[in-house]
Amino acid sequence: MRAGNTVYVRGQVGTDFDGNLIGLGDPRAQAEQAMKNVKQLLEEAGSDLTHIVKTTTYLIDPRYREPVYQEVGKWLKGVFPISTGVVVSALAQPQWLMEIDVTAVIPDDWHAQEAP
Repeated sequence: MRAGNTVYVRGQVGTDFDGNLIGLGDPRAQAEQAMKNVKQLLEEAGSDLTHIVKTTTYLIDPRYREPVYQEVGKWLKGVFPISTGVVVSALAQPQWLMEIDVTAVIPDDWHAQEAP
């Protein structure tokens, strides 16, 4: 959802946009799919990953922190958003191991790159 120059991306999990779970039992693979979703949704809103200013990551097990944060970090190289991590007892579906939501702010002078 875009409001002015701010883009709010609702929680993304390890499912693709067809509803298929990617990475059953694998928090890193679920984080990778979630970040693919985030990237696509930001681009559809006229933004990109470099505009992310805040992330909130939900994990169902504290042991998932390292693989999830490493994967998210790959997608956010050179981007340093405020980050909150929360361990929860469960997410909306029992097979989901992590969820991430992001907020991005599009600079006034930025124009989305056209695909070649």
